[in-house]
Amino acid sequence: MTERDPGPALQFPCEFPLKVFGRPGPEFESAVLEIVRRHGVDLAEGAVSARASRNGNYLALTVTFQARSRHQLDAIYQDLVRCRDVVMAL
Repeated sequence: MTERDPGPALQFPCEFPLKVFGRPGPEFESAVLEIVRRHGVDLAEGAVSARASRNGNYLALTVTFQARSRHQLDAIYQDLVRCRDVVMAL
């Protein structure tokens, strides 16, 4: 893969691991899950995992779900960026 070749495009539907970082607390996790569900995502048992940073200042959530389209992913990312509880989304 070169700088000009971003790699293979996503093929939809696909299993997509969304990583979201924020400050620990119940508001962060519930805000992230509400945003993901708002875009028609049904989360299966075990779809969410959490990991605290070494010093406990941040929480990393990984939400794995079946993404239906690029449009759906873009809309989720746009809403996450607007959320005050979210520091970064990958």
